[in-house]
Amino acid sequence: MSNAIALEPMRWWHIDALLPIEADLFGAEQWSPAMFWNELANGNYYLVALASDEIVGYAGLSVNGREAWVQNIAVRRDQQRHGLGRTMLEALLAEARGRGAGSVLLEVAVDNGPAQRLYETYGFEQVGVRRGYYQPSNTDALVMRRDD
Repeated sequence: MSNAIALEPMRWWHIDALLPIEADLFGAEQWSPAMFWNELANGNYYLVALASDEIVGYAGLSVNGREAWVQNIAVRRDQQRHGLGRTMLEALLAEARGRGAGSVLLEVAVDNGPAQRLYETYGFEQVGVRRGYYQPSNTDALVMRRDD
């Protein structure tokens, strides 16, 4: 990953700037601005990756007691395969540890092999399947978990 990329806490003013990435990566299943606003309003941990003050990725985590959930990790297509997703995942895992979460869970599309392999390298294991989780495509999600 280039040294020119900085991770910063996501703020409300970042939401409009990250929406094109969300639309490109997730299409009909993209989050709405209100969903991001709600995540921030609920005190969840979100960060943005900035290159020359331009958002090139973002990620989020919710923590409830001893359990944390990775809400999303997104990297702009022209920045993929350079370690940015890995860097953001490491930041989320560090935040989960810092907040006392003993386990971290996430959902990942069954057809997203690269993300599944990334999560496996960090000790995540499949613990379940959510049938038809992603809508409107009706794609299944694997539930993966890692215990610290």
